[in-house]
Amino acid sequence: MLPSLFISHGSPMLALEPGESGPALARLAATLPRPKAIVMVSAHWESNELLVNGNPQPETWHDFGGFPSALFAVQYPAPGMPELTHRVLELLAEADLPARMNTQRPFDHGVWVPLSLMYPQADIPIVQVSLPTRGGPALQTNVGQALNGLREENVLLIGSGSITHNLRELDWQAGPESITPWALAFRDWMVEKLAADDLKALHDYRNQAPQAVRNHPTDEHLLPLYFARAAGGKFSIEHQGFTMGALGMDIYRFG
Repeated sequence: MLPSLFISHGSPMLALEPGESGPALARLAATLPRPKAIVMVSAHWESNELLVNGNPQPETWHDFGGFPSALFAVQYPAPGMPELTHRVLELLAEADLPARMNTQRPFDHGVWVPLSLMYPQADIPIVQVSLPTRGGPALQTNVGQALNGLREENVLLIGSGSITHNLRELDWQAGPESITPWALAFRDWMVEKLAADDLKALHDYRNQAPQAVRNHPTDEHLLPLYFARAAGGKFSIEHQGFTMGALGMDIYRFG
């Protein structure tokens, strides 16, 4: 059975400058059975209600600015899978999580950047589930639990965000050996609670974790972690590291 994954997707430039994360993602994909499809929650599809992408051929959305033209030329033409969209909607409804289909959504960079490093052929269908941020960690835990059974159907479940995400305090010249203490302390607290499966503490991270608000001024980049955790099994670490001093690049596996 496939695990679920949490991927810190970093800057969009990861697609062109994979650093240490790119090889880690490629190795991870190589060790997994080839999935028939991927269901993904990205930090970059915030919504008020729960939505599921039913677009049969989503475009590659370059949802950013200020990067080199080569990055805007990158395409990830993976198909959607409308029949899986309907299955996801059914599972959410069974869990009393009402959701609607969206047939227009393109792939944001939280989807195509990490997947371009894992599955560069772009030949595995992808269904994206939106992130209603007002629901917080508890909603993402419920969504992950509702979709957990898809792993037995050879569907890979991925939460794409970042273990730390304060873009205003990044040092864009810092190398991977430079790690900001407040970011490291937060990352280590999260790992400790994940390893202990301390859901109460994890759900209350903004009050309990060190420098929580400094690491996540808004929490959309951490919420996909709760989806991945609830969708999977036992926690393990696939990769750890930082870029730009305080941008965590961790990759976690559940199951």
